[in-house]
Amino acid sequence: MNLQEILYLIEYICWLLACIAVAYPLIYSIASLGTKKSHYPKARKQHRFAILFPAYKEDVVILSVIQSFLKQDYPKELYNIIVISDHMQDGTNESLSQLPITLLKVDYPNSSKAKALNFAMKQFDRNQFDIVVILDADNITEPNFLQEINNVFDSGVQAIQAHRTAKNRNTEIAVLDGLSEEVNNSIFRRGHVRLGVSSALIGSGMAFNYQWFYDNVKNLSTAGEDKELEILLLKQGIFIEYLDDVLVYDEKTQGEKGFYNQRRRWLATQFAQWKTVFRDLPHSILSGNVDYCDKLIQWMLPPRLILFGGIIVMGCIMQIVDWPLALKWWGLFFIMGITLCLAIPDKLVDDQFKKSINKLPLLFLMMVINLFRMKGMNKKFVRTEKNGTSTI
Repeated sequence: MNLQEILYLIEYICWLLACIAVAYPLIYSIASLGTKKSHYPKARKQHRFAILFPAYKEDVVILSVIQSFLKQDYPKELYNIIVISDHMQDGTNESLSQLPITLLKVDYPNSSKAKALNFAMKQFDRNQFDIVVILDADNITEPNFLQEINNVFDSGVQAIQAHRTAKNRNTEIAVLDGLSEEVNNSIFRRGHVRLGVSSALIGSGMAFNYQWFYDNVKNLSTAGEDKELEILLLKQGIFIEYLDDVLVYDEKTQGEKGFYNQRRRWLATQFAQWKTVFRDLPHSILSGNVDYCDKLIQWMLPPRLILFGGIIVMGCIMQIVDWPLALKWWGLFFIMGITLCLAIPDKLVDDQFKKSINKLPLLFLMMVINLFRMKGMNKKFVRTEKNGTSTI
Protein backbone atom coordinates (compact mmCIF):
# COMPACT_ATOMS: atom_id res chain seq x y z
CA MET A 1 0.00 0.00 0.00
CA ASN A 2 1.56 3.30 -1.12
CA LEU A 3 1.35 6.66 0.67
CA GLN A 4 -1.59 7.90 -1.41
CA GLU A 5 -3.64 4.80 -0.62
CA ILE A 6 -2.85 5.17 3.09
CA LEU A 7 -4.03 8.80 3.04
CA TYR A 8 -7.25 7.85 1.25
CA LEU A 9 -7.84 5.09 3.82
CA ILE A 10 -7.36 7.55 6.69
CA GLU A 11 -9.76 9.99 4.99
CA TYR A 12 -12.37 7.25 4.60
CA ILE A 13 -12.04 6.18 8.25
CA CYS A 14 -12.45 9.83 9.33
CA TRP A 15 -15.60 10.03 7.19
CA LEU A 16 -17.04 6.86 8.78
CA LEU A 17 -16.39 8.25 12.27
CA ALA A 18 -17.99 11.54 11.23
CA CYS A 19 -21.03 9.59 9.97
CA ILE A 20 -21.51 8.10 13.43
CA ALA A 21 -21.08 11.52 15.06
CA VAL A 22 -23.72 12.99 12.71
CA ALA A 23 -26.17 10.07 12.97
CA TYR A 24 -26.36 10.25 16.78
CA PRO A 25 -27.80 13.80 17.04
CA LEU A 26 -29.95 13.26 13.93
CA ILE A 27 -31.81 10.34 15.55
CA TYR A 28 -32.53 12.26 18.74
CA SER A 29 -33.39 15.47 16.89
CA ILE A 30 -36.10 13.60 14.98
CA ALA A 31 -37.34 12.07 18.24
CA SER A 32 -37.57 15.53 19.84
CA LEU A 33 -40.08 16.86 17.30
CA GLY A 34 -43.63 17.69 18.36
CA THR A 35 -45.09 19.26 21.48
CA LYS A 36 -45.82 16.21 23.62
CA LYS A 37 -45.62 17.12 27.32
CA SER A 38 -45.03 15.02 30.41
CA HIS A 39 -48.21 14.81 32.47
CA TYR A 40 -47.97 13.83 36.10
CA PRO A 41 -50.96 13.70 38.45
CA LYS A 42 -51.27 16.20 41.28
CA ALA A 43 -49.16 15.05 44.22
CA ARG A 44 -50.88 13.40 47.16
CA LYS A 45 -48.21 14.79 49.50
CA GLN A 46 -46.27 18.02 49.66
CA HIS A 47 -42.63 17.07 50.16
CA ARG A 48 -39.89 18.93 51.99
CA PHE A 49 -37.37 20.72 49.75
CA ALA A 50 -33.76 21.80 50.23
CA ILE A 51 -32.95 24.45 47.60
CA LEU A 52 -29.18 24.83 47.14
CA PHE A 53 -27.71 28.00 45.63
CA PRO A 54 -23.90 27.70 45.42
CA ALA A 55 -22.78 31.33 45.04
CA TYR A 56 -19.17 32.18 44.28
CA LYS A 57 -18.65 35.95 43.93
CA GLU A 58 -22.27 36.34 42.80
CA ASP A 59 -22.92 39.66 44.57
CA VAL A 60 -24.52 41.24 41.49
CA VAL A 61 -27.28 38.67 40.98
CA ILE A 62 -27.87 36.64 44.12
CA LEU A 63 -30.19 38.99 46.07
CA SER A 64 -32.73 39.48 43.29
CA VAL A 65 -32.69 35.76 42.50
CA ILE A 66 -33.40 34.72 46.10
CA GLN A 67 -36.12 37.35 46.45
CA SER A 68 -37.71 35.99 43.28
CA PHE A 69 -37.56 32.38 44.48
CA LEU A 70 -39.24 33.32 47.77
CA LYS A 71 -42.39 33.94 45.69
CA GLN A 72 -42.87 30.22 45.07
CA ASP A 73 -46.47 29.02 45.20
CA TYR A 74 -45.57 26.38 47.78
CA PRO A 75 -45.85 26.30 51.60
CA LYS A 76 -42.98 28.35 53.03
CA GLU A 77 -42.42 25.89 55.86
CA LEU A 78 -41.77 23.08 53.36
CA TYR A 79 -38.80 24.54 51.53
CA ASN A 80 -35.50 25.86 52.84
CA ILE A 81 -33.43 28.10 50.57
CA ILE A 82 -29.76 27.45 51.33
CA VAL A 83 -27.22 29.90 49.93
CA ILE A 84 -23.59 28.77 50.10
CA SER A 85 -21.78 32.10 50.05
CA ASP A 86 -18.20 31.80 48.82
CA HIS A 87 -16.03 34.93 48.53
CA MET A 88 -19.05 37.25 48.55
CA GLN A 89 -18.96 40.72 50.07
CA ASP A 90 -19.96 41.41 53.66
CA GLY A 91 -22.75 43.72 52.50
CA THR A 92 -24.23 40.99 50.31
CA ASN A 93 -24.08 38.47 53.15
CA GLU A 94 -25.70 40.96 55.52
CA SER A 95 -28.58 41.54 53.09
CA LEU A 96 -29.02 37.79 52.59
CA SER A 97 -29.10 37.21 56.34
CA GLN A 98 -32.17 39.45 56.57
CA LEU A 99 -34.13 37.07 54.33
CA PRO A 100 -35.94 33.89 55.53
CA ILE A 101 -33.20 31.59 54.24
CA THR A 102 -30.23 29.61 55.52
CA LEU A 103 -26.94 31.38 54.78
CA LEU A 104 -23.78 29.27 54.86
CA LYS A 105 -20.42 31.03 54.52
CA VAL A 106 -17.32 29.36 53.11
CA ASP A 107 -14.00 30.75 51.95
CA TYR A 108 -12.16 28.10 49.96
CA PRO A 109 -8.75 28.97 48.47
CA ASN A 110 -9.69 26.79 45.49
CA SER A 111 -13.45 27.05 45.20
CA SER A 112 -15.77 24.68 43.34
CA LYS A 113 -19.45 23.86 43.22
CA ALA A 114 -18.66 20.32 44.39
CA LYS A 115 -17.04 21.66 47.57
CA ALA A 116 -19.97 23.98 48.21
CA LEU A 117 -22.52 21.18 47.80
CA ASN A 118 -20.56 18.87 50.08
CA PHE A 119 -20.30 21.55 52.76
CA ALA A 120 -24.03 22.24 52.60
CA MET A 121 -24.99 18.59 53.04
CA LYS A 122 -22.80 18.28 56.12
CA GLN A 123 -24.92 20.95 57.84
CA PHE A 124 -28.13 18.89 57.69
CA ASP A 125 -29.44 15.48 58.66
CA ARG A 126 -30.00 12.71 56.15
CA ASN A 127 -33.76 12.65 56.76
CA GLN A 128 -34.32 16.39 57.12
CA PHE A 129 -35.69 16.81 53.55
CA ASP A 130 -37.24 14.72 50.78
CA ILE A 131 -36.02 16.50 47.64
CA VAL A 132 -32.92 18.58 46.89
CA VAL A 133 -32.90 21.18 44.10
CA ILE A 134 -29.67 22.67 42.72
CA LEU A 135 -29.82 26.10 41.07
CA ASP A 136 -27.19 28.58 39.94
CA ALA A 137 -27.03 32.01 41.54
CA ASP A 138 -28.50 33.66 38.42
CA ASN A 139 -31.36 31.19 37.85
CA ILE A 140 -34.95 32.46 37.83
CA THR A 141 -37.92 30.07 38.04
CA GLU A 142 -41.68 30.31 37.65
CA PRO A 143 -43.80 30.46 40.85
CA ASN A 144 -45.10 26.92 40.21
CA PHE A 145 -41.59 25.41 39.94
CA LEU A 146 -41.60 23.53 43.26
CA GLN A 147 -45.17 22.34 42.82
CA GLU A 148 -44.31 20.83 39.42
CA ILE A 149 -41.19 19.14 40.79
CA ASN A 150 -43.24 17.84 43.73
CA ASN A 151 -45.81 16.27 41.40
CA VAL A 152 -43.12 14.39 39.51
CA PHE A 153 -41.34 13.09 42.60
CA ASP A 154 -44.64 12.00 44.11
CA SER A 155 -45.01 9.70 41.09
CA GLY A 156 -41.77 7.92 41.99
CA VAL A 157 -39.18 9.78 39.89
CA GLN A 158 -35.80 10.11 41.64
CA ALA A 159 -33.87 12.50 39.37
CA ILE A 160 -35.05 15.45 37.27
CA GLN A 161 -33.55 17.93 34.85
CA ALA A 162 -35.75 20.97 34.24
CA HIS A 163 -35.74 22.94 30.98
CA ARG A 164 -32.97 25.51 31.35
CA THR A 165 -33.34 28.33 28.87
CA ALA A 166 -31.77 31.73 28.19
CA LYS A 167 -33.03 34.78 30.04
CA ASN A 168 -30.93 37.19 27.95
CA ARG A 169 -30.21 37.65 24.24
CA ASN A 170 -28.46 41.01 24.50
CA THR A 171 -25.28 40.14 22.55
CA GLU A 172 -24.45 37.97 19.55
CA ILE A 173 -22.55 35.55 21.81
CA ALA A 174 -25.50 35.32 24.21
CA VAL A 175 -27.84 34.57 21.28
CA LEU A 176 -25.59 31.73 20.07
CA ASP A 177 -25.03 30.42 23.60
CA GLY A 178 -28.79 30.29 24.22
CA LEU A 179 -29.30 28.66 20.84
CA SER A 180 -26.72 26.00 21.64
CA GLU A 181 -28.47 25.26 24.93
CA GLU A 182 -31.81 24.76 23.18
CA VAL A 183 -30.21 22.44 20.62
CA ASN A 184 -28.80 20.42 23.53
CA ASN A 185 -32.24 20.39 25.13
CA SER A 186 -33.72 18.97 21.92
CA ILE A 187 -31.06 16.30 21.36
CA PHE A 188 -29.75 15.29 24.78
CA ARG A 189 -32.90 15.80 26.84
CA ARG A 190 -36.27 15.89 25.07
CA GLY A 191 -35.19 13.51 22.28
CA HIS A 192 -33.63 11.13 24.76
CA VAL A 193 -36.56 10.78 27.16
CA ARG A 194 -38.98 10.30 24.25
CA LEU A 195 -36.96 7.25 23.23
CA GLY A 196 -36.88 6.00 26.82
CA VAL A 197 -33.27 7.06 27.49
CA SER A 198 -32.20 9.22 30.43
CA SER A 199 -31.88 12.96 30.00
CA ALA A 200 -28.49 14.63 30.29
CA LEU A 201 -27.90 16.87 33.30
CA ILE A 202 -26.74 20.44 32.85
CA GLY A 203 -25.43 21.67 36.21
CA SER A 204 -28.47 23.61 37.44
CA GLY A 205 -32.22 23.23 37.38
CA MET A 206 -31.64 19.73 38.74
CA ALA A 207 -33.60 17.89 41.45
CA PHE A 208 -32.82 14.61 43.20
CA ASN A 209 -34.10 12.36 45.93
CA TYR A 210 -32.58 14.01 49.00
CA GLN A 211 -31.38 10.81 50.69
CA TRP A 212 -29.72 9.63 47.47
CA PHE A 213 -27.97 12.97 47.02
CA TYR A 214 -26.93 13.08 50.67
CA ASP A 215 -25.28 9.66 50.32
CA ASN A 216 -23.59 10.36 46.98
CA VAL A 217 -22.52 14.02 47.09
CA LYS A 218 -19.25 13.00 48.74
CA ASN A 219 -18.22 11.42 45.42
CA LEU A 220 -18.19 14.80 43.63
CA SER A 221 -14.72 16.25 43.24
CA THR A 222 -14.24 17.90 39.83
CA ALA A 223 -15.51 20.98 38.00
CA GLY A 224 -17.81 18.66 36.04
CA GLU A 225 -20.05 17.73 38.96
CA ASP A 226 -23.06 17.26 36.66
CA LYS A 227 -21.16 14.59 34.71
CA GLU A 228 -20.18 12.89 37.97
CA LEU A 229 -23.82 12.88 39.07
CA GLU A 230 -24.84 11.33 35.75
CA ILE A 231 -22.33 8.52 36.20
CA LEU A 232 -23.57 7.81 39.71
CA LEU A 233 -27.24 7.82 38.70
CA LEU A 234 -26.89 5.75 35.53
CA LYS A 235 -24.57 3.18 37.10
CA GLN A 236 -27.22 2.68 39.79
CA GLY A 237 -29.97 2.33 37.18
CA ILE A 238 -31.76 5.56 38.13
CA PHE A 239 -33.61 7.20 35.22
CA ILE A 240 -33.20 10.95 34.76
CA GLU A 241 -36.48 12.61 33.72
CA TYR A 242 -36.63 15.80 31.67
CA LEU A 243 -39.39 18.35 32.25
CA ASP A 244 -39.67 20.32 29.02
CA ASP A 245 -42.41 22.62 30.30
CA VAL A 246 -40.76 23.48 33.66
CA LEU A 247 -38.49 26.42 32.86
CA VAL A 248 -35.36 27.68 34.60
CA TYR A 249 -34.08 30.96 33.15
CA ASP A 250 -30.30 31.16 32.99
CA GLU A 251 -28.05 34.10 32.12
CA LYS A 252 -26.02 33.25 29.02
CA THR A 253 -22.41 34.12 28.31
CA GLN A 254 -22.21 37.56 26.70
CA GLY A 255 -18.62 37.94 25.46
CA GLU A 256 -15.99 35.99 23.55
CA LYS A 257 -13.73 35.63 26.59
CA GLY A 258 -16.49 34.16 28.73
CA PHE A 259 -17.48 31.78 25.94
CA TYR A 260 -13.86 30.71 25.46
CA ASN A 261 -13.25 29.97 29.16
CA GLN A 262 -16.59 28.23 29.64
CA ARG A 263 -16.13 25.93 26.61
CA ARG A 264 -12.55 25.26 27.60
CA ARG A 265 -13.73 23.88 30.93
CA TRP A 266 -16.54 21.91 29.27
CA LEU A 267 -14.14 20.38 26.75
CA ALA A 268 -11.69 19.41 29.49
CA THR A 269 -14.51 17.80 31.47
CA GLN A 270 -15.72 15.84 28.44
CA PHE A 271 -12.28 14.58 27.50
CA ALA A 272 -11.56 13.70 31.11
CA GLN A 273 -14.46 11.24 30.89
CA TRP A 274 -12.75 9.22 28.14
CA LYS A 275 -10.90 7.12 30.72
CA THR A 276 -14.30 6.22 32.17
CA VAL A 277 -15.64 5.49 28.68
CA PHE A 278 -12.93 3.00 27.76
CA ARG A 279 -13.10 1.36 31.18
CA ASP A 280 -16.87 1.06 31.54
CA LEU A 281 -18.26 0.71 28.01
CA PRO A 282 -17.58 -3.03 27.46
CA HIS A 283 -19.14 -4.00 30.82
CA SER A 284 -22.12 -1.69 30.27
CA ILE A 285 -22.83 -3.28 26.90
CA LEU A 286 -22.60 -6.81 28.33
CA SER A 287 -24.79 -5.91 31.32
CA GLY A 288 -27.43 -4.26 29.13
CA ASN A 289 -27.26 -0.85 30.85
CA VAL A 290 -28.61 1.08 27.86
CA ASP A 291 -28.69 4.46 29.61
CA TYR A 292 -25.06 4.27 30.65
CA CYS A 293 -23.95 2.94 27.24
CA ASP A 294 -25.68 5.88 25.57
CA LYS A 295 -23.97 8.33 27.93
CA LEU A 296 -20.54 6.84 27.29
CA ILE A 297 -21.06 7.02 23.52
CA GLN A 298 -22.28 10.60 23.85
CA TRP A 299 -19.07 11.60 25.63
CA MET A 300 -17.00 10.13 22.79
CA LEU A 301 -18.57 12.46 20.22
CA PRO A 302 -16.72 15.65 19.26
CA PRO A 303 -18.31 18.97 20.24
CA ARG A 304 -20.94 20.02 17.71
CA LEU A 305 -19.16 23.18 16.55
CA ILE A 306 -15.88 21.32 15.98
CA LEU A 307 -17.71 18.53 14.12
CA PHE A 308 -19.55 20.97 11.87
CA GLY A 309 -16.42 23.00 11.16
CA GLY A 310 -14.34 19.87 10.67
CA ILE A 311 -16.74 18.56 8.03
CA ILE A 312 -16.49 21.86 6.14
CA VAL A 313 -12.67 21.81 6.30
CA MET A 314 -12.49 18.21 5.06
CA GLY A 315 -14.96 18.96 2.29
CA CYS A 316 -12.84 21.89 1.11
CA ILE A 317 -9.60 19.86 1.26
CA MET A 318 -11.04 16.94 -0.69
CA GLN A 319 -12.57 19.37 -3.19
CA ILE A 320 -8.99 20.34 -4.08
CA VAL A 321 -7.36 16.90 -3.76
CA ASP A 322 -9.98 14.72 -5.46
CA TRP A 323 -13.34 16.47 -5.89
CA PRO A 324 -15.55 13.31 -6.29
CA LEU A 325 -14.45 12.25 -2.79
CA ALA A 326 -15.62 15.60 -1.44
CA LEU A 327 -19.24 14.75 -2.27
CA LYS A 328 -19.60 12.42 0.70
CA TRP A 329 -18.37 15.19 3.01
CA TRP A 330 -20.81 17.70 1.57
CA GLY A 331 -23.52 15.07 2.07
CA LEU A 332 -22.63 14.97 5.79
CA PHE A 333 -22.67 18.76 5.85
CA PHE A 334 -26.20 18.72 4.44
CA ILE A 335 -27.40 16.12 6.97
CA MET A 336 -25.79 18.02 9.85
CA GLY A 337 -27.57 21.16 8.68
CA ILE A 338 -30.90 19.32 8.65
CA THR A 339 -30.20 18.02 12.16
CA LEU A 340 -29.62 21.52 13.50
CA CYS A 341 -32.72 22.83 11.73
CA LEU A 342 -34.78 20.13 13.44
CA ALA A 343 -33.25 20.84 16.86
CA ILE A 344 -33.45 24.65 16.84
CA PRO A 345 -36.79 26.02 18.14
CA ASP A 346 -38.55 28.08 15.46
CA LYS A 347 -38.97 31.03 17.83
CA LEU A 348 -35.19 31.51 17.99
CA VAL A 349 -34.74 31.84 14.23
CA ASP A 350 -35.14 35.61 14.09
CA ASP A 351 -33.18 38.70 13.09
CA GLN A 352 -30.95 38.42 16.17
CA PHE A 353 -30.03 34.88 15.17
CA LYS A 354 -29.24 35.89 11.59
CA LYS A 355 -26.99 38.71 12.78
CA SER A 356 -25.11 36.44 15.18
CA ILE A 357 -24.18 33.81 12.54
CA ASN A 358 -21.14 35.86 11.58
CA LYS A 359 -19.58 34.92 14.95
CA LEU A 360 -19.52 31.18 14.18
CA PRO A 361 -16.10 31.10 12.42
CA LEU A 362 -14.52 32.88 15.39
CA LEU A 363 -16.16 30.50 17.87
CA PHE A 364 -15.01 27.49 15.82
CA LEU A 365 -11.43 28.80 15.92
CA MET A 366 -11.69 29.33 19.68
CA MET A 367 -12.92 25.78 20.16
CA VAL A 368 -10.01 24.40 18.13
CA ILE A 369 -7.54 26.42 20.23
CA ASN A 370 -9.23 25.06 23.36
CA LEU A 371 -8.35 21.52 22.27
CA PHE A 372 -4.72 22.35 23.02
CA ARG A 373 -5.32 24.21 26.29
CA MET A 374 -7.35 21.78 28.41
CA LYS A 375 -4.70 20.51 30.82
CA GLY A 376 -6.00 20.53 34.39
CA MET A 377 -9.20 22.41 33.50
CA ASN A 378 -11.51 19.58 34.65
CA LYS A 379 -10.16 20.12 38.19
CA LYS A 380 -10.21 23.92 38.04
CA PHE A 381 -13.26 26.03 38.83
CA VAL A 382 -13.81 28.73 36.20
CA ARG A 383 -16.48 31.28 37.07
CA THR A 384 -18.68 32.63 34.29
CA GLU A 385 -19.12 36.37 34.81
CA LYS A 386 -22.75 37.44 35.43
CA ASN A 387 -24.20 40.94 35.45
CA GLY A 388 -27.87 40.29 36.09
CA THR A 389 -28.96 40.99 32.51
CA SER A 390 -32.42 39.69 31.68
CA THR A 391 -34.77 40.02 28.73
CA ILE A 392 -37.52 37.68 29.96
